[in-house]
Amino acid sequence: MFFLTTAIDYTNGSPHIGHAYEKVLADVIARYRRLRGDDAYFLTGVDQHGQKVQQTAEKEGVSPAEFVERTTKKFSALWEKLGVQYDGWAETTNDLHKDCVRKILTDLKEKGQLYKKAKKDLYSVRQEQFLTDRDRNEQGEFGPEWGEVVEIEEENWYFKLSAHADWLKNFIETTPDFIEPAFRKSEVLNALERSPGLDLCISRPKSRLRWGIEFPFDPDYVTYVWFDALINYISFAGYLADPSTGLPNFDQLWAKNDRRPVHIIGKDILVPAHGIYWPTMLHAMGFADDKIPQLLVHGWWNIRGEKMSKSIGNIVDPNELADKFGVEAVRYYLVRDIVTGKDSDFDLDRLIMLFNTELANELGNLCNRALNMSQRFTGGILHHGGPLQDEDLALQKSLVDSIAAYQAAMDDYDISKGLEALNRHVVHCNGYAERQKPWELNKNPENKDRVSTILYHFAESVVHIAVLISPVLPEITAKLAEQLNLPGLTGFQLDDLKWGILPDGHEIGKPKPVFPRIVLEEPKA
Repeated sequence: MFFLTTAIDYTNGSPHIGHAYEKVLADVIARYRRLRGDDAYFLTGVDQHGQKVQQTAEKEGVSPAEFVERTTKKFSALWEKLGVQYDGWAETTNDLHKDCVRKILTDLKEKGQLYKKAKKDLYSVRQEQFLTDRDRNEQGEFGPEWGEVVEIEEENWYFKLSAHADWLKNFIETTPDFIEPAFRKSEVLNALERSPGLDLCISRPKSRLRWGIEFPFDPDYVTYVWFDALINYISFAGYLADPSTGLPNFDQLWAKNDRRPVHIIGKDILVPAHGIYWPTMLHAMGFADDKIPQLLVHGWWNIRGEKMSKSIGNIVDPNELADKFGVEAVRYYLVRDIVTGKDSDFDLDRLIMLFNTELANELGNLCNRALNMSQRFTGGILHHGGPLQDEDLALQKSLVDSIAAYQAAMDDYDISKGLEALNRHVVHCNGYAERQKPWELNKNPENKDRVSTILYHFAESVVHIAVLISPVLPEITAKLAEQLNLPGLTGFQLDDLKWGILPDGHEIGKPKPVFPRIVLEEPKA
C-alpha cells in the first residue's frame, strides 16, 4: 500500500497556484505508483477551524460554518477541474474527525502528556500561535510574516513536546528517509536547538475563540487549529474509528503498511508544524518509529524571485490558467518546470514554450508520424516489416534507457527529470524519422517492408510514451489509446511495457491532433 496525503488547505482564502501545484504533484505521484503496480491511496482536504476563519466570517456577516462551506467548494471544484483524483477527502468540521481528536486528547491526558498552566506570552494573530525568541529575526524583531503580535495572559492546556525532543533529534539524525529533500533536515534540527524545553500550547479559551473542536474534559476550551488539523492525516485514515463509519481500515492503510506514509507539504509548514509538532504527537500516541510518515517538502512558486502574496498582488489564479491554456498545459507545466523540493519562478512564457515545444512540436510530431503516415502509407495496418537495422535497434535501446531513467526519477519524486527522460526518446524518434525519411522511401513499392518497420517503431514508441505520460496527462493517454485502437492502454502498468505490444497486423484508429499549439492573440492596436 502506498498511502499519500497532502497538507490540507486552510479555508480562509482562495486556492492559488501553490495549492494547485501541490495537488497536481500528489495526483501525479499517486497515479505513477499505481502505474508502478502499487495499491495507492491519496488523501487530501481542507482545514476549516481557527481564529482567522472566525474573524473573516464575522467581517462578512456569515457564520463560520457557512463561510467554510462556501470556501471549501472553491477548492474541491478546482481539483475536479484539474483532474486531481483523490481517494479520501478530509474536512476538519466532520464529526468523525472531531471524535478522533477528542479521543486523542483524552488518551494523551490519561498518559500524563497534557497539563494546564497560566502563562503570559506574545501571540501572532495572523499565524494563530504563541511566539518565542526563536521566532525573532536577526534584528531581534518579529518579521512581517507574523503580522500583529500582541501579549496575552491566559490559562491553557499544553502538550509535553519537550519530553520528546531528544527522541525527535535522534530520529531525524538516524532516519534518512524522514525528510525529503535531505537538506531540509537541518532546518528542523536548528529549530530544536533554538527552543529546548518548550512545550506546545494546544488550546484556546472559548472567551476569544469558539470556532474549534471543544476539549472533551474541559468545555471552556477549543483545540488549537494546528493540533486539530494535523490529526486529519490519521482520522480520515480510520484511526480509532468504528468500522461502521465507512472510513478506511487504519491497520491496512497505515499501521501495517510496508512503507512510510508520505505527506506532501510546503516548506513554510515544515517548521514547526510538520517537522516538530506532528512526529512528537505521533510518538506520544504510541506510534513506532517505522510508522512515522515521510515528509516530502516542496518549494514555492515565486514571481521574479518574490513569494506570491495577496498584499503584493502577484497571485496566479490556476482557474484562469486552465480556462485560457487548457488543463493539460497547466498540469504539464506545474510538474515539468520545477524540481520537487526547490523553488521556481512562475513564467507564463515558459508554460507556453514547454507545451508548444515538448508536447505540440516533439510529441505531437511523433504521434502525427506514427498515426497519419500509417493511415496514408499502410492503410492503418501495422506490420513488423523486414529485418531490423542498426537504427531500429538504437531506437529500441533509446526507449529502454528512457524508461529506466524515467522510473528512477519518478521513484525519487523528481517528476521534471522523469519527463525529461521521456522527451529524450521522443527527440530520438523524430531524429530517426529525419534520417530514415519514410515519406521518401514510400515512393518506391520495393521499400514497403522497410516503411512498415519504420512506422511500426513510431507507433510502438507512442504506445509506451502514452502509458508513461499518463500520470501527468491522463486525458491525453485516453485519447491516444482510442486512436491507437488499444482501449486497455489506460490500464497498463510499467511491467507491461515490453517491446512488441502492438501485434503484427494491428489496425489503428483515425488520427486526431491531441496537442494543438498554444497561440496567443496579438493585442489589438
